[in-house]
Amino acid sequence: MSFQENKMLIMPAVDIKNGKCVQLVQGEPGTEQVIIENPEKVAKKWEDMGAEVVHVIDLDGALESTTNIETIRKVLDEVSVPIQLGGGIRSIEYAEELLNLDIDRLIIGTMGIKNPETITKLSDEYGSERVMISLDSKDNKVVIKGWQEKIDKSATEISKEFQDLGAGSILFTNVDVEGLLGGFYVDPVIDLVNSVDIPVVYSGGVTSLDDLKQLQTTGAKGVVIGSALYKDKINLVDALKFQEIK
Repeated sequence: MSFQENKMLIMPAVDIKNGKCVQLVQGEPGTEQVIIENPEKVAKKWEDMGAEVVHVIDLDGALESTTNIETIRKVLDEVSVPIQLGGGIRSIEYAEELLNLDIDRLIIGTMGIKNPETITKLSDEYGSERVMISLDSKDNKVVIKGWQEKIDKSATEISKEFQDLGAGSILFTNVDVEGLLGGFYVDPVIDLVNSVDIPVVYSGGVTSLDDLKQLQTTGAKGVVIGSALYKDKINLVDALKFQEIK
């Protein structure tokens, strides 16, 4: 899966916790708003509705020390479109295991920020287009370890560094608005897009088709939509009409 000129990929989210598809509020455990059995069936539903890529997050991996590798395998078996996966990738060995399972793009967060050389190693071995750095922002500072720990730099301040290290794209999540279904802030997205030459995918607070229309103006090459789909604020078929930027 590659990013294209004049296209903003619409990426439905499948967040996995305890083997189920869930939606949390601002990533906080215990705030599950949606719980659905068989995440692989949910991913297949999004594919059947026209999604060209599915965004999968292993919340147990991100928040705890366990992983949902068996459920991830089921998702890979069920769908044929590319899978973009993140959550709990704490070692090169696990990253390589996932990439060898044919995960199309791996989202590296905490490990990449704590050990930047891992981005270069994975990029050199598998190609930069398969390595995405996750820059999650809270109060304009990057947060790691499932959004539990803050570092003293903004996403814009460190974005170019990760481009130079070999990351092929950036996932930018604004935790301040994530899961709240209240829209998003445009300026941080524009600032980040303008700071690098690699594609930026945005996540957080996208709640309406108007939000998608506004996001088209930022230069983002993709957008992850979670709660708004699961709570019927946005219909995926309608959202997909915003993939082509006219």
